[in-house]
Amino acid sequence: MMFGLFNRFSKVSMLEKKYAKLMKDSHRLSTINRAQSDLKFAEAQSILDQLDKIKT
Repeated sequence: MMFGLFNRFSKVSMLEKKYAKLMKDSHRLSTINRAQSDLKFAEAQSILDQLDKIKT
């Protein structure tokens, strides 16, 4: 039972790191290529949705 608890938090932290990286990339690309920036932002939003589902 305890092992599932640790796996959940590691998955959450992994998704949070991925979300932060995608948002950083999106911000960096916003001045260079708006279309790629929008794609990164959309991908980050899907990660955020996954996080919401896990946390609730």
